[in-house]
Amino acid sequence: MSDLQAIFFDFDGVLLDTEPVHWACWAEVLAPLGIALGWEYYRDRCIGIDDRDMVRTLAARADPPREWDTLWAFYPEKKRLFQQRMAAPPFEPDLAALLAGLHRTYRLAVVTSSSTSEIEPLLVGGGIREHFDTIVGGEEVTRHKPAPEPYLLAAARLGVRRALVLEDSAAGIASGRAAGFEV
Repeated sequence: MSDLQAIFFDFDGVLLDTEPVHWACWAEVLAPLGIALGWEYYRDRCIGIDDRDMVRTLAARADPPREWDTLWAFYPEKKRLFQQRMAAPPFEPDLAALLAGLHRTYRLAVVTSSSTSEIEPLLVGGGIREHFDTIVGGEEVTRHKPAPEPYLLAAARLGVRRALVLEDSAAGIASGRAAGFEV
């Protein structure tokens, strides 16, 4: 790793265990529409993919099937609930010191399928935003994880060719590998 230039962090599940909160928020806003979103389904099929893709799948699986944009209209409410529940983000106490140490040697980025507007306030609130040179959110790419575009965009922004990707989902691992990085 002596020629390593950057470290790219996924957000949800890597920097912070937010997936149960995302799931609970989606389950709450979709329940009045008669769409049950169980934790096991969410955990196995929705983590690491773009929310729009998840909503398209849920709309197609609904009985009767729904137009995806009808469900997507509830995204602002899901986002509001998430921000409310994560007002005091529970980052690991030693994370800031770890990131500060890494940032002395490497360029750092957050590469996430979540929207930047959802996670940047958490990074700021947790006192760790200053350690990241860039954030690539799901709204900034046209092809989401598992495609390589999110990680390639981070590399382009930082002007690096060799990076380590830290991921926790199959889609994220595939994305980092497809971009040509060590995962």
